[in-house]
Amino acid sequence: MKFISTPLAFTKMHGLGNDFMVLDATRAPISLTPEQIRGLADRHFGVGFDQLLLVEAAQQADVDFNYRIFNADGSEVEQCGNGARCFALYVHDKGLTTKNPLRVATRAGVIELTINNAGLVRVNMGVPKTRPADIPFIAAADADFYAVDVAGETVKLAVVNMGNPHAVLAVPCIEQAAVQRLGSLLEMHPRFPAKVNVGFMQVLARDVIKLRVYERGTGETLACGSGACAAVVAGIRAGWLDAKVQVLLTGGTLLIEWAGDTAPVMMQGSASKLYEGQWVASL
Repeated sequence: MKFISTPLAFTKMHGLGNDFMVLDATRAPISLTPEQIRGLADRHFGVGFDQLLLVEAAQQADVDFNYRIFNADGSEVEQCGNGARCFALYVHDKGLTTKNPLRVATRAGVIELTINNAGLVRVNMGVPKTRPADIPFIAAADADFYAVDVAGETVKLAVVNMGNPHAVLAVPCIEQAAVQRLGSLLEMHPRFPAKVNVGFMQVLARDVIKLRVYERGTGETLACGSGACAAVVAGIRAGWLDAKVQVLLTGGTLLIEWAGDTAPVMMQGSASKLYEGQWVASL
C-alpha cells in the first residue's frame, strides 16, 4: 500500500519506555513493506519506535482481535508483552470494544488481556516452552542451562519460548553486563535458527530481579515484557526465584507470576498513550 497522498493515522504508545506506533487496520487493511516500516521506525526521519503494532479484526470465532507485531528492522515477530498491554488500552480508548478481558490472536497463539481498576493491564502470556526444538535452539539434549561459544568466549544460558525465542544469562551486575556485545552476537548465533532475544538477569532476592534485554531486530530496549517472563521462568526453573517476582527494567517494573509446569505465565504492568499523529510524507 502507498500512503503518499493519504495520511496514515497512528497512535504513539509505550510500555515502560518500550515504544510503539499503533495502527488501526480493523476497518481497512494496512500493508507496509519492511522498507516502509524501517523508514517509519527511524528516530530522526520517521516516527521512531521499537515495534509497530497492527490492530486487525478477528479472523477466527473465539477471539476479539488479531494482533501483529513488526520490529524496527521491518521483520514480523510472534509476540510482544509490552505491546500487548498497549494493545488492550488502545482498543478501549478508540472505542473498538468494551470487552474486558479480551482474547487476542497472535502469531504465537491466543493471549488474554485484562485491564484492572488501577489501569494496569494483566496479560496471560501462555505456557512457556523450554525444549530446544520449541525455541528453536540447536542442542543435543534438554537442559536447564547450555554452554554456548560466542566469539571465543563460553557463556551459560537458559532458553525459553514465550511466543518468541529468548536466551537468558545470569549476571553478577546488570550495569556491567556486556549487553550490546553479547546481545548482538547471540541474536545472530547459528544455534538460534530464528534469531533470539537475549536477557541479562541479576537476581537481587527470591522475589526481585533486575533485567536488561537485547531484542532481535531492534537492539536493547527500555523494557521487554516477554523477556521479563522468560527470565522469571528461567530463574524459577533454576531454583533461584519464587512464583511471584518483581522485574526491575530500565523503563520501570513488571510483576510476573508463574506456578510452574503447565501453568501460564501472568504479566502485569502499565501502558501509556503518548500522542496521536498522521504520517503524510512518502517512504
